[in-house]
Amino acid sequence: MARKPGTRTAGDFVLFDVTYEDGSQRSNRRVPLALLGGLDGDEPAKAEVARQDAEIAEKSGRPALTIKSIKRAGAK
Repeated sequence: MARKPGTRTAGDFVLFDVTYEDGSQRSNRRVPLALLGGLDGDEPAKAEVARQDAEIAEKSGRPALTIKSIKRAGAK
């Protein structure tokens, strides 16, 4: 059965905490689960977050920040 538009299950995304070169942090950045796994592990998440940052920077007129590190939210 099809879902209603705008509804998502909890398993569609993985949340990541991102630290930038300037020391700022962003929590709970959403990355589609379909991009992760395989031999690359979580590496595609960094590229997806960078793509999202570039899109946000373009809309806001500010330069995108350089990502220093990325880890799954809640991971130690």
